[in-house]
Amino acid sequence: MRIAVIGAGIAGLVAAAGLQRDGHDVVIFERRSHSDAVGAGLTLFGNAFEALDLVGLGDTVRGVSSAAIASMRAGQRSPSGGWLTTAPASATGSMRSVHRQDLHRALTDSLVPGTLHTGSPATVDPSGGPHIVLDHDTARVDPVDLVIVADGIHSPNRRVLGLDTGLHYAGYTAWRGVTSEPVDIHDEAGETWGRGQIFGIVPLPDNRIYWFGTLNCPAGTIYPEEHAEVRRRFAGWHPPIQDCIAATPPGDLMRHDIYDLLTPLTSLTERRTVLIGDAAHAMTPNLGQGAGQGIEDAATLTVLLRGVSPASLGAALTTYTEFRHARTTSIMQRSRWAARVAQASHPLLAGLRDTALRLTPGGLLGAANRRMHRWPRPG
Repeated sequence: MRIAVIGAGIAGLVAAAGLQRDGHDVVIFERRSHSDAVGAGLTLFGNAFEALDLVGLGDTVRGVSSAAIASMRAGQRSPSGGWLTTAPASATGSMRSVHRQDLHRALTDSLVPGTLHTGSPATVDPSGGPHIVLDHDTARVDPVDLVIVADGIHSPNRRVLGLDTGLHYAGYTAWRGVTSEPVDIHDEAGETWGRGQIFGIVPLPDNRIYWFGTLNCPAGTIYPEEHAEVRRRFAGWHPPIQDCIAATPPGDLMRHDIYDLLTPLTSLTERRTVLIGDAAHAMTPNLGQGAGQGIEDAATLTVLLRGVSPASLGAALTTYTEFRHARTTSIMQRSRWAARVAQASHPLLAGLRDTALRLTPGGLLGAANRRMHRWPRPG
């Protein structure tokens, strides 16, 4: 089949590469004039690698990622450095970290040359029909058998299809950075939870550190000096937090307010159009499943389209929604709940949260995530 993918993020690239390996004629349209990823680091768990393996991309991603965190002590700490809880091996054993740019480059290199068209905004048919509009001035239409919408959390095509439910501000902003040099983290990683603030430390393959810092604040808050602000906000927190911030050039620091979908979409498909990744189920990053769920989407779709002709495409897309809607909705909701707990700012609530973490056995915490870290593959 001829398939158009709108958006060259992680989900769109995995879908395109997987479908090409199955013999489909795939083209990607990316509205940006370049294909470089914007971002810092991210983590992927076993569910993502199960999906990547099935579409032939698992080893490609392992080659640019690190499993170092699996051999470190990880979990949640207090700002003084005391451990609230240590994650069991079952929670981190399958976890790998990767720089977003390295992942994007590896996935792009997996495509057939000429697949990716940058500077090419594409719009779906409002009724979900099998074509896309490539040039609004001339109304140039490109007929295809299937359109995959993977254009991110702010997806204009989700709105065109009439599926958009709006976005919900999670109540906090996030700084993200990657150190320009190695930082000794003493074989300890994970998150440090304060009142309305979190600092996370994740090792990358080249001994650099991906870190993030969150802060409860009104949406759209502006800080004149971002680097100085993040240093100030985490002053007095345990080492090596300040070392990570200091080792990150101010020009490389990023900050974004955190949003997820206001409510889950009623459907992930519309006739011959299907939504994947953040366009379908943008979630907060608190469970580390944003990229992983997009990868699951792409792999599920790839598997369901094996041996399918255009005539039987409708049934395959119905099955896709049946497989993905309940799982992604559940993880979206769990992630929003996790954000509220982790970002608690009231002293009483934060204290109760910390006490609950100290008293909950690590094995119980691991069991709660075990199902999430397994991909319920179709077939």
